Amino acid sequence: MSETLSPPSGDPAIRVVMLPRDTNAAGTIFGGVILSHLDLAAAIEAHKHHQGMVVTVAMDEVEFKEPVHVGDLVSFFTETVKVGRTSVRTRVCVWAQRRFGDGGHIPVTEAQVTMVAVDPEGNPTPLAE
Repeated sequence: MSETLSPPSGDPAIRVVMLPRDTNAAGTIFGGVILSHLDLAAAIEAHKHHQGMVVTVAMDEVEFKEPVHVGDLVSFFTETVKVGRTSVRTRVCVWAQRRFGDGGHIPVTEAQVTMVAVDPEGNPTPLAE
């Protein structure tokens, strides 16, 4: 019997139903679609620490553990790892709930993303809540 997995507790920063427009030639969801939502989830978390503009400066290695399918409900859970003078490092855990089949939750990927606060000219600026 397989182990029952549960996503992190709490509300995800983002939840998205994957659609046919998000697929690759193999019929699964493009990794780039997942990365785009992952980046947005990190920005949402960073905005808890800075109300101005933030940009992505780094994303650590991303390894996809399972494919995501059309109809899956994908949740992006975030937590702040470190707050610096101009940056916020966020951990994003991505889970998919299978909409067809058993409806189980599976871990898809995770990453740590560093966002930097910038001024209107794009220069790093101290965080301001």
